[in-house]
Amino acid sequence: MSKAIEIGWEEWIALPELKLPAIRAKVDTGAKTSALHAFMVEKIFEHGITKVHFGIHPIPERPEVEVYCKADLVDEREIISSNGTSELRYVIRTMAQFGTKKWPIEVTLTDRETMTYRMLIGRSAMQGKLLVVPEKSFMLGKLSPSVYDHIQPKKRKKSLSICLLSSSRSTYTKERLITAAERRGHKIEIVNATRCYVDISTNRPTIHYQGKPLHRFDAVIPRFSAAVTYYGVAILRQFESLGTFCVNSSASITHSRDRLLTHQLLGRAGVAMPTTAFAHYPGDTKDMIKIVGGAPLVIKLLEGPQGKGVVLAETNKAAEAVIQAFRGLKANFIAQEYIPESVSKDIHCIVLGTKVVAAIEKVHREHDLSTSNAMRSKEIKLTAAEKKQAVRAARVVGLKLAKVNILRTKEGPKVIDVNASPGLSEFESLTGVDIVSQIIEYIETHARPRLPKRIIRFQV
Repeated sequence: MSKAIEIGWEEWIALPELKLPAIRAKVDTGAKTSALHAFMVEKIFEHGITKVHFGIHPIPERPEVEVYCKADLVDEREIISSNGTSELRYVIRTMAQFGTKKWPIEVTLTDRETMTYRMLIGRSAMQGKLLVVPEKSFMLGKLSPSVYDHIQPKKRKKSLSICLLSSSRSTYTKERLITAAERRGHKIEIVNATRCYVDISTNRPTIHYQGKPLHRFDAVIPRFSAAVTYYGVAILRQFESLGTFCVNSSASITHSRDRLLTHQLLGRAGVAMPTTAFAHYPGDTKDMIKIVGGAPLVIKLLEGPQGKGVVLAETNKAAEAVIQAFRGLKANFIAQEYIPESVSKDIHCIVLGTKVVAAIEKVHREHDLSTSNAMRSKEIKLTAAEKKQAVRAARVVGLKLAKVNILRTKEGPKVIDVNASPGLSEFESLTGVDIVSQIIEYIETHARPRLPKRIIRFQV
């Protein structure tokens, strides 16, 4: 038996069959299967063989470099990610090269755009051939990203077909998105999510709208309200199955609109936030209040739009009364530590991709935290730590476009909420930042061309 190759916790490897001569990967012994970043993933049927066609950005710092790959499909598996959520992924088998040695490994395809590493190496890829030395890195030597210098950036389409998947009500943000997209030469169409319907029993499902099949879009901007989340997410999943680029995924929207799940994901990932508690049995109310430090404390409804159903209880007795009232309405809620404005700042920021594009501070005038008229806003400059925390919170929930609410405290920034469909009027008016145009530019960078017509698409 040959001696195992020693590797560090991060390594440069190659995937020659996918035309990836260099990719920086993180070794994750906690994962069974390896994972590779992929966008525009489509299952295809070619010459009697089921395959997967996808693109990848091998270098996180250079998103203009993209490589398109094709591999045989070996399986579709439900994978539990590091944040505890499940995702159905395509599984391919390809040759992996570790230094001078190479062997075939199984890899799942998933969107890792906001992650530092485009690839994770799991236990199954090691096959007794690799020995991890956790305190070291790049023991196999460093490969140069310059191997991709010959790849010319893809010329974008002059005109993209964009779907604004929304509810029927017109808003400032929707109107601005339409104006900005059309100004840049794109075709944008408002599609009411509740008027869509899908035949999911065939091999070639299509999305129908107002009696006709929808033509294929290059990108989807989801903007449907919380009231239609379940149905809107189902339609968005169908767009994803067709390989359409979605600004926010169906899974990330589902996560963000479940406040309890959002806080659990943030807590599991180690993102700082105020002490938060959740209980169902009435007899546990007093202990729950005690966990969050007692009055004053914040009580939040778990259902409904972000920013609504938030109450500040100034005494334990008042907190018990609010909780009792919520239980009487059969409403789910959480209790959260209250950090007063005298020692904190309430900051709302817009995250797009891997950066914060605008931030404002909310100053409350009254104790009803859910009343927008009880506060004033002003532009604020974030610290590096606050920007990092906001981007990380959006990434943990899985959102590429998000409003992240954080508190600036002496202990550092603490995340209190994450919103998948932020309104942009106040941010643009106070900061002067053209956020909407940046969103369209982001779509231009990430929406990809369709597959060649000679390849038959085969969706499920």
